[in-house]
Amino acid sequence: MNLRVWENPWRLMLAVNAAVMVGVFLYKLTLPPYIPYIHLLIDYHFGFTKRALIGAVVSLFTDRVPLWLVYALGSVVWLITAALFVRLFRQTFGFGREHLPLFVLTAGSPFFLKNFLYTLGHFDIYGCAVAISLLLLPARSIAFVTVAALASAVLVLIHHIQFLMYLPTIAVIVVLRHYLVQGLTPRNAAVGVAAALALGILFVATQFYGTMTVPAAEFVAHLQSRIADPSREDLPRYTHAFALIWYQPLSQEIRDTWERMPSNLLGVPVFALLIWLHAPLWRYFRNLVAALAVDAHRRIVVAAIVLVSAGYLVMFAMVFDYSRWISNWAVCLFLILLAVKTLPASRDAPLISADDRMTTIFGWIVTVIPRVGIVRPF
Repeated sequence: MNLRVWENPWRLMLAVNAAVMVGVFLYKLTLPPYIPYIHLLIDYHFGFTKRALIGAVVSLFTDRVPLWLVYALGSVVWLITAALFVRLFRQTFGFGREHLPLFVLTAGSPFFLKNFLYTLGHFDIYGCAVAISLLLLPARSIAFVTVAALASAVLVLIHHIQFLMYLPTIAVIVVLRHYLVQGLTPRNAAVGVAAALALGILFVATQFYGTMTVPAAEFVAHLQSRIADPSREDLPRYTHAFALIWYQPLSQEIRDTWERMPSNLLGVPVFALLIWLHAPLWRYFRNLVAALAVDAHRRIVVAAIVLVSAGYLVMFAMVFDYSRWISNWAVCLFLILLAVKTLPASRDAPLISADDRMTTIFGWIVTVIPRVGIVRPF
């Protein structure tokens, strides 16, 4: 191997991360994607339905959905998201040697791209892709706020949990990139308030009025009629088993979550360890906030982190996919960090050292961890 690579372990970490991602993807291909597949079968055949937008779009092109479409669609969205993040990182920091530790601890984190590969077919990544896109778009005009609101509405229609998962981070990006730079005017304030109210109403409508009202047998029959390969006995069986998701009220979801709480809390020490392994990144984030030139900006960023974290605490109490929530929470912090970097600073925050021994150890551990998971760690 090139001597230069050995002299700079962070370059080698990038290569190892790429290999790990390939391994995670190949492993994912061996797993049955039952719930993501069902999401592609759902459409608006019976009227307004939660979690149905992607399936409704798919139904415009085909009456029967092949199983491979889960992997094809998920892979395309993953590649787009990864490419957008690389472009954003290059635009914000560049790819000099001094920036490699920061790139490895974000792009190579088991919370981020590697876990999105493991959750291929789930809709979390759509919120991340929208947030990254908003970090790349010009934010000078009120059109930026409007685009953010429309994209957020699409996310809620894709899956209403995006209201807590990525919409708070999108709101933070809009505030940091538009309102703090352009200032608050009656016009942009009115647009922002109207967007927030409209999105709140859409979330309530989706959560409480998007459940199925037709008999379950009729709903399941429609889903099974869209299966491209009915000879596979497992697909109709699991379609029937998971159809209850579109009938289950919020109270039942919360009840199920709290029944699983004792066993799921056993994973908290593992989550805490994974978060601690990113300590150099969190220190850089803290220094970046401390270096901001305006005191009000610092207070707003801290409040934003609290707001985003509070949304995830609510999700913890409502739905039990804890590994997904922790992973997306970390991704949201990564994106807020990139947004903070665009604000005026009174001094340069010291970058993560590429030569520090402990930081290098953390980098290697983060690199070789392939994923966090969906419900329980790993």
